Amino acid sequence: MSQVPHDIDSDTHIETDDVTDSPPGGRAILAFALPSLLGILAFLTPIQVDGNWTIMMGWLSTAATAFVGDAMTWVVFGLLWTSTLGTLIVMVMGPERVPADSMISRLFQVAPVWVALRIIGTVMGTMTIFQIGPELFWHADTGGTVLRVLAFAIVPLFLFAGLLMPFLTDYGLMEFVGTMVKRVFRKMFTLPGRSAIDALASWLSSAPVGVLITIQQYVSGHYLAREAAVIATNFSVVSVPFALIVANTVGLGHMFLSYYSAVVVTGVITAMIMPRIWPLSGFPDTPYDQMHPLREKPAGDGSLFREAIDLATQRAAKAPPLKQQFHTSIGHILDIWFGLVPAVIAVGGGGLILANYTPVLQWLSWPLVPLLELAALPDAAIAAPALIAGFLDMFLPALMVANIDAEITRFVIGVISLTQLIYMSEVGILMIKCEIPLRFHHLLVIFVLRTLIGLPIVLAYAHWVVY
Repeated sequence: MSQVPHDIDSDTHIETDDVTDSPPGGRAILAFALPSLLGILAFLTPIQVDGNWTIMMGWLSTAATAFVGDAMTWVVFGLLWTSTLGTLIVMVMGPERVPADSMISRLFQVAPVWVALRIIGTVMGTMTIFQIGPELFWHADTGGTVLRVLAFAIVPLFLFAGLLMPFLTDYGLMEFVGTMVKRVFRKMFTLPGRSAIDALASWLSSAPVGVLITIQQYVSGHYLAREAAVIATNFSVVSVPFALIVANTVGLGHMFLSYYSAVVVTGVITAMIMPRIWPLSGFPDTPYDQMHPLREKPAGDGSLFREAIDLATQRAAKAPPLKQQFHTSIGHILDIWFGLVPAVIAVGGGGLILANYTPVLQWLSWPLVPLLELAALPDAAIAAPALIAGFLDMFLPALMVANIDAEITRFVIGVISLTQLIYMSEVGILMIKCEIPLRFHHLLVIFVLRTLIGLPIVLAYAHWVVY
């Protein structure tokens, strides 16, 4: 595995599409433009609903949750028990009685660690729904949070994301945008230009949606393993609406522009550094499917716009029928529901129990206290545990420092919590579960490095903006 930066445009590229001599016709352009426009409207277009900014997919998710109402509890309950019982039944049947290429195998034939997470998540979810057993498992700050905040959000979010994502990825939009910005993204981030779509989808929608797009692009052959790992861990930023929620939670809503500009500056600098150092620099430059890689070509001297249109229309011409896309999407949705929902409850709930009922975070963060005091950060002893709490859940640091008097401390922790990006209660589990070769130890190291790189940037920014 290579340990050197991957920002040279002369790498070997394999590409299935070529720019043609004749321009595409009107029908070909419409085949690219109309479905892509729907993808843009669903994922990338801000809309205002009841005075709040969101996107169409977010509005659909919220509306579906409101429509289902209290019954969402039983939807999650059904998913948890279907996941666990199906997994146990397949284990009893044995692999020889379940076809390896069947949907049943894909959904329920999982590694032992995922069997354990499904069982733990189902038990903890059941305890929370019926409020049975020790209160620390089902309290509103632990099991109640992961069930009614995270799980309730995941179910409709991935339903609509899975159904609508082909319009964003299969009709040429990523080829068009990727071609237009590939020179910039190669030089700055060592990445294909199409990764701009992943970042934009996260920014306007949610981090899990950005990760989901990255997974899909990696499996379909557009990203190498290193590129997919870099994109998932550096560009899966939280949405602007969620950033505003965090800002309001830490009492910084009145200076949101300064607050979010610090998030952007820190995120961009970190994203430029992380791909060039271990462990991300050590991921292999190999595609998921060795037989069908689809690599982005280096930028030439000709018109990028012409190249973008040609590649986009060629991609749209190869889009599978809607029926086939729907069948594939349903498989992705069920896979995420049965795998991610119980794991989020198990890991997220366990993390919140650790944070709320044990002194472990205080012990682990003890070495950080003198560093924060050296940086003249008030309430360093309270801020230090919040710095590492983000690995468990992204919202937890904001809750831990919300009552601190010092505005600069709330600013630093609020910004850092949005730039650490790796949090196990949701995207961490999704990254480990997916085909991208990221493992727990990778995510832990990346989280620490992002924190160490981002902290001095945020501290300097905070002393300039707040004081």
